Amino acid sequence: MRIFTSLKLLVVTLFFASGFADLYAQNSIVQGVIVDDYGINIPGAAVMIESLNKGVVSNQDGKFTFLNVPQGNHQIVVKYLGFKDTFTPIDVTAGETLPVSILLTSEETRLDDVQITGFSGGGQARALNTQKNNLNITNVVSTDQIGKFPDANIGDATKRIPGITMQMDQGEARNIIVRGLAPQLNSVTLNGSRIPSAEGDNRNVQMDLIPSDMIQTIEVNKAVTPDMDADALGGSVNLVTRSTPQGFRLSATGGSGVNFINDKRILSGSFLIGDRSKDKKFGWLVSASINDNDFGSDNVEAEWSNTFAYTDAAGEETELDVNPYTSVFETRKYLVQRVRRSFSANMDYNFDENNEIYLKTMYNWRDDRENRFAYSSEILDAEDIEVGDFELTNNTPSQFPVEAKRETKGGIPGGRTQNRRLEDQRMQNYSLGGNHIFGNLKFTWMGSFAKASEERPNERYLVYASEYTVNNTVTNNRKPLHTSVTAEDFTDFELDELTEEYQFTEEKDVNFFANFELPANFFNTENGTLKFGVRGRFKNKNRENNFFEYSPLTGNLDNLSLVNQRVYTGSDFLAGSQYSPGVFASATFLGNLDLNNMADFEGEAVPDEYLGDNFDVTENVFAGYVMTNQKITDKLDVLVGLRVENTRIESTGNSFNVDEPEDVTQVNDESSYTNILPGVHFKYNSSETTVLRFAWTNTIARPNYIDLVPYRQREDDEISIGNPQLNPTTSMNFDFMAERYFESVGILSGGVFYKNLNDFIYTQKTDQEDGIELYQPLNGDKATIFGAEVAFQRQLDFLPGFLKNFGIYANYTYLNSEAKGIANADGDMRGDLDLPGSSPNMFNASLSYGDKWFNARLSSNYADAYIDELGGDAFEDRFYDEQFFLDFNATVFLSKNLQVYANLNNITNQPLRYYQGVKDRTMQMEYYSTRLTFGVKYDLF
Repeated sequence: MRIFTSLKLLVVTLFFASGFADLYAQNSIVQGVIVDDYGINIPGAAVMIESLNKGVVSNQDGKFTFLNVPQGNHQIVVKYLGFKDTFTPIDVTAGETLPVSILLTSEETRLDDVQITGFSGGGQARALNTQKNNLNITNVVSTDQIGKFPDANIGDATKRIPGITMQMDQGEARNIIVRGLAPQLNSVTLNGSRIPSAEGDNRNVQMDLIPSDMIQTIEVNKAVTPDMDADALGGSVNLVTRSTPQGFRLSATGGSGVNFINDKRILSGSFLIGDRSKDKKFGWLVSASINDNDFGSDNVEAEWSNTFAYTDAAGEETELDVNPYTSVFETRKYLVQRVRRSFSANMDYNFDENNEIYLKTMYNWRDDRENRFAYSSEILDAEDIEVGDFELTNNTPSQFPVEAKRETKGGIPGGRTQNRRLEDQRMQNYSLGGNHIFGNLKFTWMGSFAKASEERPNERYLVYASEYTVNNTVTNNRKPLHTSVTAEDFTDFELDELTEEYQFTEEKDVNFFANFELPANFFNTENGTLKFGVRGRFKNKNRENNFFEYSPLTGNLDNLSLVNQRVYTGSDFLAGSQYSPGVFASATFLGNLDLNNMADFEGEAVPDEYLGDNFDVTENVFAGYVMTNQKITDKLDVLVGLRVENTRIESTGNSFNVDEPEDVTQVNDESSYTNILPGVHFKYNSSETTVLRFAWTNTIARPNYIDLVPYRQREDDEISIGNPQLNPTTSMNFDFMAERYFESVGILSGGVFYKNLNDFIYTQKTDQEDGIELYQPLNGDKATIFGAEVAFQRQLDFLPGFLKNFGIYANYTYLNSEAKGIANADGDMRGDLDLPGSSPNMFNASLSYGDKWFNARLSSNYADAYIDELGGDAFEDRFYDEQFFLDFNATVFLSKNLQVYANLNNITNQPLRYYQGVKDRTMQMEYYSTRLTFGVKYDLF
């Protein structure tokens, strides 16, 4: 409480120091909105009253406010890349609020680009102007820049931004990594309100839930200011939905396509409609999107060992040190239908020039219907392997006995499941806020409710198993393979497992903030502000799973030869024709089993399979901040501030007795901590087109929810336990960035950054004396990240002839990280470790061509390999391999309002690949093939 008392005292002191009498002065307020020729709001414009040396930046809705304006004649100057400078004279009367409407006109040299993009005013210009005029270090991408790339979800669109890479799920970008920091260490917001996570054991936001055509702007804040949430070690990604228009607007898109992996169709559609009332007080906008994608993937997985255990002739267990070999091998065939729906409704109402309220809503809903057919073979335990059961070739196990399994994953028939496993993920966000002016005090507020959930009902598994001897490929570790020594007899594959489970995860967030801003001139200038405010965030996350095991009461399921089968050969398996998944029980057969029929099946709950995963966590965050933004000179702006965040956590989990799994105890825990987070930002405009920035900031990352739960669970010889005493990871950050903007709407930028992390979190594996492996999240010591970024974006309009129609978009990021204080399974400290998630090299590059009627772009995206998960030692570390994507898209403009488009994604058939320890030891490779989409779009402004 002392901290908050000190903060309140600081606010009051600064408040009086700024001149309390200003609140009652007879000066005036100037409020305005900036639009283009089509009536679309212009955000990020630099607005100046030069006679007073006052400057502001228009907000996301194109609105701006000047407080404390003296009476008399003045002139408002608006500067915006790609548009003509606009000069608007105003006559201010004492004590009034003066409304102003400013119309921007495109530079004549850019008129063709307006037609090329099909979006008036040029969203690229909007994004770059916002980025240029922001005080902190940001990257901003607009809706038409997003539309220039063939990205269906917002995760794929975000990977085009410097310093960002992503992790895939079924060929789409799901989790984003910002500046080498893992997904849970960054924040994602929607219109400034936190997006909850639909996943059960982490804080990752599922970026593939949100269609790219529902977002107007992506803002990546790489150096946060004190009025932003501080839990953003790598950065904060803010997704801005479309703002209400100044006049009628209608847009619609319809498309189709094909996935080459299975020649199945893709269907997509979206629409947007909005308007403003005649008196301009009420505005509204409704948009919706749907994407129905029927696809799949071909997958190979492996686990590697460097010891081989067997029972010798004397009956003693013997363990040999051997060359690495594949102890577990698996092939998987996925069939997936992903239906993504999104709906948004936004509205605002202006009571008068000084009072406005708004409502913003979004509902995202995605169904994943999945069948998986998996063949696996795993070496037997030492007690089941005798001398003569195996062969070694050059000290590498080349032949040994395994347990082979053939698994079918599915769901119940009918409805939305269709004999497939249904994963129902939803994310909804509702926010109500207002902007008000009382004298010279600007007051903004917002309250929001958000919820994310994931439900998997009736997820079924049918597994048949057999034991036989396999040959282990020892010549090519990149292509691991187990092949049966003798032909498989499916009558030998006996029923091993028939299960059904229900999984449900839900996270609810209630947020509010209140911000106060008033003139405060500490350096004898007329362009300073004092801003302070409070924020509360109340979060609850819970997971409730159930697991049931069934035993048939008849012999109809005894072995694989008795059931309806599905066969997958290796002839078209994308990982290689040597991989033949083989024969499985069909998904239809599994779905049609009436497990509730007590005459045919006997079922029982298995608590040790699910109770350890169930938890309930409440996290309340109370924050307050104060900051001042001062214009020291015409060219130098300084922002100094302090943020304080207090976190309180209550968690409930289940603890199993490791010796008696049926003995379960519910365990509760509480913890709290406070973080004091100062920050300083400098912005120096060396010219109208060149900006230098420096920032010193402090940020945090809270532990994953499941890590804070006091649970204990045992599975075979592995015990996992939570750690409620984990500290949050903190980081001190230094950033420098130089930017050169081109009047032709482009940028050349370069910068460096350094992050010093304390208490980063990793999972410690410890080998116990009784052969048990213990896993627990722990705080490491320190970690550092040094990085450099460079970006170039420009239309080459200075070249002669048709060459001026080409454009370049490129960026590159370099990272160097080091993590200390990580112990291996024996307790010894490891050295020379990179921080998990830090890809050392990342780049985007695209070449575009555009004229009045045609636009085409070839785009590439690359991320170097990096550590994804630390193992017990270097041999067990898991790496996410490098990936290179190549995409192409083209648009033909049939008229000012009508266009047709075509997109080609993943031309190089880039797989998802993990490796263990060294690059040649494949842990997973998953292929998706190429995707073609095409359609038509209509815009009416």
